[in-house]
Amino acid sequence: MRFDITLLTEQKYIAPAKIDTYNTNVMLEDKLVLDALTELGLKVNRVAWNDVYFDWNTTKFALFRTTWDYFDHLDAFSNWFVKTAKQTTFINSKDLIDWNIDKHYLRDLEKKGIAIPNTLYIEPKEDLNLLQAIQKAKDSHGFNTDTFVLKPCISAGARHTYKFHYSEWEKLNQTFKDLISKEALMLQEFQKNIVTKGEVSMMLFEGRFTHAVLKTAKKGDFRVQDDYGGAVHEYKVNQRGISFAEEVIKACPELPLYARVDIFEDNSGEIVLAELELFEPELWFRLNTEAAKYFAKRLKERYFR
Repeated sequence: MRFDITLLTEQKYIAPAKIDTYNTNVMLEDKLVLDALTELGLKVNRVAWNDVYFDWNTTKFALFRTTWDYFDHLDAFSNWFVKTAKQTTFINSKDLIDWNIDKHYLRDLEKKGIAIPNTLYIEPKEDLNLLQAIQKAKDSHGFNTDTFVLKPCISAGARHTYKFHYSEWEKLNQTFKDLISKEALMLQEFQKNIVTKGEVSMMLFEGRFTHAVLKTAKKGDFRVQDDYGGAVHEYKVNQRGISFAEEVIKACPELPLYARVDIFEDNSGEIVLAELELFEPELWFRLNTEAAKYFAKRLKERYFR
């Protein structure tokens, strides 16, 4: 059998060992997309990205949705991605995803006028310790804080994301040296408004805004991901935020079919880009089922003319 589109997930969401709220939501998100595409007359299926029995030549397009274990198998995923790109076409495109996986993309967007948090990039094997990195950030990037966030440039789910005070640098220094020996890192000013006001995620399809959510951290934490107890609420974003998100999409190397633009107010009260998710973002279709239908319509019009 041949398919028009294959939705990509991870193995544990094909047949979950337990049915809880989290797994139910994941499967609902995928079902909303699958149903919307099917209603438009497309032949759609859903498989795990690393399904060894699926023939990728049998599908015209592969659509990333809930492949959230890719980072646990990064080498295997990278090899699969290169190989499979020769057999089918990815949505969003492979070039766009390759660019978006590495958070150096934030620096690219900054060069195009998009505001991002004050950030020092530290490249692999750079010869400095964490204290020297802090000093470099203050001297060359004008950091004006004693509280920082350190994280890898290629990461997911807040992996190796650390909030620390200047006085605690020695406690984190060995971790810093271990990480920098293998991968690029980002040192950023800690943004207090993420804790007090939260982070807004806006969903856009071919650059058009549909809906937004507000993500907030649990008390005593700074990470808004639900893996760490964060909460999600429906949110009515203002035009200022929408316009910012639209400018972010215009600054991309190519127009993404789907995107999630995460923003917050920095320590100066200005809107800045936290993340641009073009790979496998949660899009909260369960909070706006019409957005799933719009997404499907735009996909069909773009790829099945």
